[in-house]
Amino acid sequence: MSANLNVTNDTKKKILLVAANPATSTTTGWPVGFWWAELTHPYWAFVEAGYEVEIRSPDGGALEADGFSDPEDASGYSAHDILSLGFKKSATHRALVEDTKSVEGVDPSAYDGLFLVGGQSPMFTFRENAKIQKLVASFYEAGKITAIVCHATCVLLETRLSTGALLVAGKTWTGFANSEEKFADDFVGQRLQPFWIEDEARRIEGTNFVVDQRFREFAVRDGLLVTGQQQYSGAAAARLVIEALGR
Repeated sequence: MSANLNVTNDTKKKILLVAANPATSTTTGWPVGFWWAELTHPYWAFVEAGYEVEIRSPDGGALEADGFSDPEDASGYSAHDILSLGFKKSATHRALVEDTKSVEGVDPSAYDGLFLVGGQSPMFTFRENAKIQKLVASFYEAGKITAIVCHATCVLLETRLSTGALLVAGKTWTGFANSEEKFADDFVGQRLQPFWIEDEARRIEGTNFVVDQRFREFAVRDGLLVTGQQQYSGAAAARLVIEALGR
């Protein structure tokens, strides 16, 4: 604790946390967005470690969360998530997602790492998104820890480095599992996602996509790349970032 108290603004590590903009699912027609726990749990882990966290989005503006991730949602699906509830109820913290800056012009040298938040929106807004792929590749090639969790890992299916090689070539990584997609589909009674990340990842030659048990905290680090499996893995991914960067 004493070490954290002695941290100054000049020595703080700085993380760029990027959450997806609101979108509409092409499979259900429902509004989709980021997932609360994947933003708040890593945010708190970084802040507790003495880090500065800046929240942005691809296009800027107000962010909206997936309904099922809201601890106050009538479904009760995330009613246990008191950390997100506290973030929502704090005017200071809520303001961080009510008017975000875009990622345009971001300079990786100004940060120690990148953290991409998942949710359903990335499945419709991160695939074939050159802006987000360039952001991820730029941090990675600048030697910065690059962390991505849950459905946001779909960006890794296509992100290429300046050499033309896929970023995940030769890498071990994770993302939302088929078993979790099936559970989610069964829970709502219909198909939710336009594709499943695990299926797509396993078609890529020369990469090692791994998953753990369904909805169990699981994150892996392979060099500069940190990935988390699903919404229960955000804090675990953040801890791997902190482990890599130190306090």
